[in-house]
Amino acid sequence: MISAEQATQLIAATIRPLPIELLSLPLAAGRVLREDLRADRDFPPFNRVAMDGIVVQYAALEAGQTEFLVERTQFAGQPPEPLQNPQAAIEIMTGASLPEGADTSIRYEDLTFRTDETTGQRYAQVQVPPPRAGHNIHPRAADRRQGDLLLPAGTVLGPTELAVAATIGAATVAVTRRPRVAVVSTGDELVPITATPLPHQIRRSNGLMLQAAADTAGAVTALFHFNDDVAALQQGLPALLHDFDAVVLSGGVSKGKADFLPEVLRRLGVEQRFHEVQQRPGKPFWFGQHPSGAVVFALPGNPVSSFVNFYRYVHPWLQAVQHPAAVSPGPVPAVLATDVSFRPVLTHFLLVRLEDAPDGRRLAHPERAGGSGDQASLLTSNAFLELPAEQEHFPAGTVLPAWRFR
Repeated sequence: MISAEQATQLIAATIRPLPIELLSLPLAAGRVLREDLRADRDFPPFNRVAMDGIVVQYAALEAGQTEFLVERTQFAGQPPEPLQNPQAAIEIMTGASLPEGADTSIRYEDLTFRTDETTGQRYAQVQVPPPRAGHNIHPRAADRRQGDLLLPAGTVLGPTELAVAATIGAATVAVTRRPRVAVVSTGDELVPITATPLPHQIRRSNGLMLQAAADTAGAVTALFHFNDDVAALQQGLPALLHDFDAVVLSGGVSKGKADFLPEVLRRLGVEQRFHEVQQRPGKPFWFGQHPSGAVVFALPGNPVSSFVNFYRYVHPWLQAVQHPAAVSPGPVPAVLATDVSFRPVLTHFLLVRLEDAPDGRRLAHPERAGGSGDQASLLTSNAFLELPAEQEHFPAGTVLPAWRFR
């Protein structure tokens, strides 16, 4: 039996970056960028007017001029035409390119307009003069220059990143392929969720739980079920070991007479890296790797054990293979809100509810749980604390790592 830290190291040794694929930008939300994206031109690419109003030459204002003939109107997206008269103005809209001959923008709120009844010409009267030349002008290249690195490889493409990529014309981007994960539930006692279970049966909930958890970690998943039958396992598992990057199993890994998985996996060529971890819940945890490269996480069948093991070991693996240049976020520090004692010399994963206290601390409140089979206890928790095996008593105020799952 190995420690939780040793298990973490053995799993980390199997991490390899997933392949790169080219993807149309609209389909790349949530993906990890695998190339540097640079500005294809200056940001902004022209001197941009930042307010609706007029643009003038500041020298005219300095000379005491307060009323300006409006030569014409320019909208955003129109090619700029020069200001013909240095004592005149151009009415202009936000986002338009600053016309040659003008250098200052005055917003509508600081203007009044009149129309000469004889000539029909419009005039703008400045009520609040701008403080300086260049007022309300967003200069060319003020934000970024052509060639500047905007999105480095390893960036997760969220809404703002997609917008920037679109701005520079990155219609197709190189991203990490999503991990392919087979989620497998095992056990004769499990029936489909649409079935009415007999008193000695339960519905297949673990598989759905683990599939949803893998989906939210960015994986492409498929769900399978096998009964506790050696022949069925030997026939069904080989295809999964060749077609998926990871196989996550639930059940069949303890020491019962129907726990065939460890032996079947070995027969199929999966090299065992460890079996049993010095922890509670989730001690009978089996991990190995197939010559195809697929890793196998064989988790205990009790729902809390499967769930905790997933977020402690599988989730970080899925994050790491998608983010080759990044470090997995890992746990966050939390302050134990009440005294806790745990006598067995095991790493203890304690279900808690995290709360942000007014003083800025992240408090961890232990939640009532009826053991590793108490699936409903996960509803009121949003994390679990990792209590080290070397310690028995944990007084309130102890700072411990918390693994979030909600």
